[in-house]
Amino acid sequence: MQRRDFLKKASVGAAAGAATTLAAPAIAQSLPNIKWRLTSSFPKSLDTIYGGAEVLANRLRGITGGKFDIRVFPGGEIVPGLQALDAVQQGTVECCHTCSYYYVGKDKTFGFGTAIPFGMTARQMNAWVYYGGGQKLLDEFYSNYNVLSFPGGNTGTQMGGWWRKEVKTVADLKGIKMRIAGLGGTVFSALGVVPQQIAGGDIYPALEKGTIDAAEWIGPYDDEKLGFYKVAKNYYYPGWWEPGPMIHFFVNKAEWAKLPKEYQEAFHAAAAEANVTMMAEYDHKNPAALAKLMQSGVKVKEFSPEIMKASYKAAIDLYAEESAKNPAFKKIYTDYDKYRRTQAAWFSLAERRMDEFLQTGK
Repeated sequence: MQRRDFLKKASVGAAAGAATTLAAPAIAQSLPNIKWRLTSSFPKSLDTIYGGAEVLANRLRGITGGKFDIRVFPGGEIVPGLQALDAVQQGTVECCHTCSYYYVGKDKTFGFGTAIPFGMTARQMNAWVYYGGGQKLLDEFYSNYNVLSFPGGNTGTQMGGWWRKEVKTVADLKGIKMRIAGLGGTVFSALGVVPQQIAGGDIYPALEKGTIDAAEWIGPYDDEKLGFYKVAKNYYYPGWWEPGPMIHFFVNKAEWAKLPKEYQEAFHAAAAEANVTMMAEYDHKNPAALAKLMQSGVKVKEFSPEIMKASYKAAIDLYAEESAKNPAFKKIYTDYDKYRRTQAAWFSLAERRMDEFLQTGK
């Protein structure tokens, strides 16, 4: 009797197991095969920042068994790097990987999605976007351009760029043609600099030919790969215009609405992974790259207090001026600045004191 009972239960269990095994493919088969194109603003040679899009695409293929397939194209293959957002807005491609502040020419409010001068750091930006209401504010603005946004990376506080000559005073800045993106260019222009917005892959030729006198990109790892040190030896810090620049995935709203809920959830998860891992990868790679640059004769220099203070004042003046005439800018800036102050107060305690001790031993 016990043997018959065992066999009966075993057969029922096996049938249930078989049903479970068959159910998974049936569920997977219920979701469609979707192919998207993503245009990046970055050249493939810059593997860390360009790689953020590949992290997204690879993870989505892994989660969906290859059913949600996004093909990544470097800047210039479908559209020029600085037209990535336009391509998504117009439906040329379904999504892109770019910096929001590349589009401040349309509206200075675009600056907030990436970075504004003397703004929040990478960790503070994540806190604002994920938990402080920043995502809602940004998407309300981006909806005017037919896109949704997803954090897709960060570089951390950037370097202050490569300069052919030393700059010690504000007077030294006058007339310098500099490749610089976002609102940093607007602030520098108030101090006499002539800002130029040039895509990453086009910066070196412009600097080499003397079309520009200075250029900023990201930091040691990317800057070494781009070869700026070969034509400009003065490497300044900090990049006060980019204290924590966030890179974004922008998705066409209509295309997003077509996605099954499961694919939307997968996209959220994959984008978050790209956002976190990019910062970690830059933190891993930059120290070794900086050491190599210094061994090659690069002169690492700090911006003078005079330049820093003048830049800060010009930035605050810009925010007041733009807020007075641009309701969208004012709405986000009011919230952003309030949140920044709260974060700064917190970071000024444990974070700052710990960092001071580790750096100086005092």
